[in-house]
Amino acid sequence: MSRTFLSRFATSGLLRGACPSAQRSPLQGIRVFTQTARRQDDDAPKTDKPTSRRLLRDLYGNPEAPNAVPTEINSMAALSQSAVFKSMSSSHIDTSALYGNPSVPKTKDVEPYHFHIYATKHNTHITCTRPNREPIISLSAGNLGYRKSRRGGFDPAYSLTKYVIERLIHDGWPMKIKRLEVVLRGFGQGREAAIKVLMSPEGRILREKIVRVADSTRIKFGGTRSKRPRRL
Repeated sequence: MSRTFLSRFATSGLLRGACPSAQRSPLQGIRVFTQTARRQDDDAPKTDKPTSRRLLRDLYGNPEAPNAVPTEINSMAALSQSAVFKSMSSSHIDTSALYGNPSVPKTKDVEPYHFHIYATKHNTHITCTRPNREPIISLSAGNLGYRKSRRGGFDPAYSLTKYVIERLIHDGWPMKIKRLEVVLRGFGQGREAAIKVLMSPEGRILREKIVRVADSTRIKFGGTRSKRPRRL
């Protein structure tokens, strides 16, 4: 009996020294004899297969309610309603024309048409221009057939003014002209002749539209030497 006990003790010591893992985990030495999958019991309760929606819910949690608004959106909405954004969105540019309601400028701010009378002692020039200074008609006494010294007289200037008014009436400009400015320049005989035509019945159609009379005669104060006098 003592011999049997000693042999067992020695055997266990040899096994402990040779294979220390055998003493620590006896289950590791068990070998699986089959590689086939275990058959499921027909009587066992069936479990549902995991779906993609379920996997997403497990990863990210339950979705929030549709009516729940994030705080970030609320903060951005409050910022957009602030005074800074309102001042940036406001504009001083007149965009009423884009909405079919153009702003009508005041009558006194509308630039009138211009009737220029340039009278020298040698000739008379009359020019009618649009508000943007584009010429409508420009003629002088020489265009009516007057030559040399006759161009600076009273009668050629009178005939010239009547002819210019007739041309404007023929082209329909009095219907377009609402406001007219008469600009006088020079002190020749044509100055008085043009004024007499405008005051006569022939110039009534334009006289009713005159809103301003200006004098643009150049006045010399010293300066450079004058131009050489013209000799006939």
